[in-house]
This record gives sequence, structure tokens and C-alpha cells, in this order.
Amino acid sequence: METPHRTILIASALVLAAEFCFAGVSALVKYLSTDLPSEQLVFFRNLMAFVVLLPWLWRKGPAAFRTTVWRFHLSRGIAGLAAMYLFFYALAHLPLAQATLVLLLSPFLIPIISRFWLKELVLPQTWLAIAIGFIGVFIFLNPLNADLSPVILVAFLAAVLAAYTKTLIRRMSATESSTKIVFYFATLATVLSAIPLIWRGDSIASEHGLAIMAMSLLAVAGQLGMTKAFSLAPAARVGVFTYSSVVFAALMGYLFWNEPITWYMFIGAIIITAAGYLALRTRRKAETGGKVGS
Repeated sequence: METPHRTILIASALVLAAEFCFAGVSALVKYLSTDLPSEQLVFFRNLMAFVVLLPWLWRKGPAAFRTTVWRFHLSRGIAGLAAMYLFFYALAHLPLAQATLVLLLSPFLIPIISRFWLKELVLPQTWLAIAIGFIGVFIFLNPLNADLSPVILVAFLAAVLAAYTKTLIRRMSATESSTKIVFYFATLATVLSAIPLIWRGDSIASEHGLAIMAMSLLAVAGQLGMTKAFSLAPAARVGVFTYSSVVFAALMGYLFWNEPITWYMFIGAIIITAAGYLALRTRRKAETGGKVGS
């Protein structure tokens, strides 16, 4: 059944609001990283997500934790946590828009991983979308006329790991509920990220404490908004708005750190958004047609 137009508008607004929250998280990480180690930031980011899950844990009870795919949960937890450490490091050393943009390569990497690991069919249109997406990133970064930091490679590795974790989620979804997947990641990420605090657990100033709380609340609000949006409307209709995060990041970078906004960035962002839209539409057509799409 066709989703009503009003519902599409609401879902689109929720995606935009969620991406604004995520851009805010990145901006706060960049701000806090000048005085606080990434180990602390990653821990508090994960701790808040775990705290939000506590009411669900109380209602469901021990039976909700049973799983037969421990190795997938553990692999996802380690890879996801590594991606977070790398991305936070990139945020501290790159312009905000650049770091955000490179991470947005993750959706284009998922079909590649799925093709070689899960042996899924990747349609020609999807390969075209991937190629267009990488062209957009090349134009955005403008490597021929700008001195790029090697930290770009760190951000790209974070994108690869993020794509791997999302592919794992697709693999686990056959037997695991989305809530259980989120619970195990939040638990593992919180426990593992607490270990470095043994030697990096310095005291936190009150103003930093408020910023950490804001970072955590924005992250949770973004996740809730995104979840609600995709429960209201299909990704093929509203998923393209997830690329708005690079626009929000560019604006925040300009306002708070005087990072330049160029025509290359504007054109590259448009091309990446178009590629993302093509990939989403291709996936929807493949699923509707009963094929195994990417």
C-alpha cells in the first residue's frame, strides 16, 4: 500500500532532524577532542545508548538475551567500536564536513562487501551508483587543488568498518531482532570502551560534562528519530535525506571553526546525494521484484 504523502513529509522531517542531531554530535566530538581523549568520548557515547536500553531490558527479562550467533555479535561490537574510535580521531584532525562525507561512503561499500561475503546479487544500476558516489567524493575533496590530510584514510577505514558492521546486521537479522542486535552492541561497546579509562580516565571539567551530556542526548535523539522515520516510510522514499548530514556538518564547521565552504563541496554533495538516491531506488525495485538486491 502506498504511503500517504503527509506521512512521507513527517518521515522526511524526522530524517533531517536526526541528521542534524548526528552532525551536532560530530561537532561536539570535535570541540571536546581538543581537551579530552577520544577514549573518554567513545565511552560516554556508548554509555548513554546503553542507559536508554535499560527500560527495555527490564520489561523483556533474561529470555530476550538468548542468542546462538555470539561470534557475529562480538565481531560487530569490536568492528563497530573500532570504527567509532577511528571516526572520532578523524573528527579531531579533519574539517567537519570532510570527515562526515568520507563516512557517508559506507552505504556504497555495503553492496561490495555483500557481494563478496554473502554472495548477494549486485545489480548494474547499483554498481553505477557506487561509481557515481565515489566520483562525488573525489569532487568534494578536490584533491587536485587542495592538500588533503592523510587522516582522510583513517576516516575511510572507519567507513569500511561501518559498512562491515551493517552487513553483519543484515546477516544476523535472519535470526536476531533489531532490538537484540542494538542491545548486544551497546553492551559490548560500553564494556570494551570502559577498559581504556583505567589509564585515560582523567577528571572532566563541568563545562565539558555538559557538552558530553549534550553529545549523548543528541546521539540518542538522532537514533530515535531515524528509527521512527524508517518505521513510517520506506528507505527508498526518505533515505536520500540521510546525506543532509554533510550539509549540516559543513555549516557547523563554517560557523564554529571558520572552515571554508567551496563550490566543489556543493557540487560533490549533490552528486553523492543523487548516487544515494539511485542506489535506494534500485534496491527498492529489486526487492519489489523479488530479487536479492544490494
